[in-house]
Amino acid sequence: MNNVIQLSEIFGWMSLINIGLLCAASLAFIWMKDKITAIHGRLFDVDPNELKILYINYLAHFKLLIFIFNLVPYIVLKVLI
Repeated sequence: MNNVIQLSEIFGWMSLINIGLLCAASLAFIWMKDKITAIHGRLFDVDPNELKILYINYLAHFKLLIFIFNLVPYIVLKVLI
């Protein structure tokens, strides 16, 4: 039972940290969209309009991975305790 509690705490902290990173990345995109797009557009030779779509896809995939690999195991472990 002790291992389940420790594992639950690990997944809880993982979820919190990753959700914080997701929020920081989202806010960075909202506030510095033009600067980020200009830098990445020059670095990777990608059209700025296409980059905005890629950023949204990145944030959506990141959110989905957080739910699948962090939040769901945390909730399951909390139900088991």
